[in-house]
Order: sequence, then C-alpha cells, then structure tokens
Amino acid sequence: MSYELQALIGPAELVAVAAAEVSAARPRPLAQGLALIPATPEFLAALRFGDVEPTSPGAAGFGWFSDGLERRLAAWSKAGPIACVEADFFGGTGTQRAALWADGRLALGPLTSAELEPFPPEGSPISRVLRRLGVRLADTDPAAHDEFDAAGLGAHRATAAWATPR
Repeated sequence: MSYELQALIGPAELVAVAAAEVSAARPRPLAQGLALIPATPEFLAALRFGDVEPTSPGAAGFGWFSDGLERRLAAWSKAGPIACVEADFFGGTGTQRAALWADGRLALGPLTSAELEPFPPEGSPISRVLRRLGVRLADTDPAAHDEFDAAGLGAHRATAAWATPR
C-alpha cells in the first residue's frame, strides 16, 4: 500500500488567508485547529507565475518548490507558523521531508528521513513540525500513535485525494 503527500499545513485561520490569495488552493480541515493545502499541480502552477525559474529547491530542498512558494511561505509565516511537508511511502518504507516557516523565515528544518532510516527518538520529520504547530497527542483519540495520526493525515493516501471535495 502506498502513501504520498505534498502539502502546506498551518493554523486553519492562516491557511484560509493563504488559500484566499491563490485561486487554485483547496484547503481542507485537519484535527486540532489545523488545515492543509494540498500541493496539487494547479496550486504549484499558480505560485510559479512570474518566477524567473520554473522550480528551485530553495532553502528547504523540496524538489517541487518554486521561488514563488518560498516567498509566499515567508510572507504568510509573519502571521503565524506554516509548514511544508512531503511523504512518499510504499510497503512500509519511504521518505519524509518537513520544514516550518515562522516570523518570515525558515525556522525549523528541513528535516528529512531517508528510505529505511529509522525515525529519531523525537519523531518523524512531519510529526516534529506538527508538534511545533501545536498538535498534542493528549488532545486526540488514544489510538493516535504520533502527531501525524493526531492531526488526521491518514485520512487520505494521496495528495490528489485531499484536493477532492468531500
């Protein structure tokens, strides 16, 4: 079974403001007051408009980043923290990358886990940025194993599924 995600995550109010600026954004609610914008091709294309280079790994090293996205994350983060996350798993192995912007700059990360690399004691890259966004295990279902579960990121197994209206 596979799982892939490319998304922005932040407090629901901040994500709503960000989504209002990008017509292709499809924000979706998560648990604990957070929301997610799936990084669909349409969303990423809307952010690339006007960039000199179509894509650039930027400070966080995400291959799907554009300079426009990095500029927007810095601007949006002046109002509150916002994270960029990606996960790609198949058959229980895979990779994660996460970074958090706050106060107009990259504040945490990029955090990465390579294929077959165990997560450190402090958790996976995505769980670590979710913790910085305020996700708490005590505030959720006792079945949640980590912040990834507690935020509800297991609701869909693909970025495109997050973009589909429920």
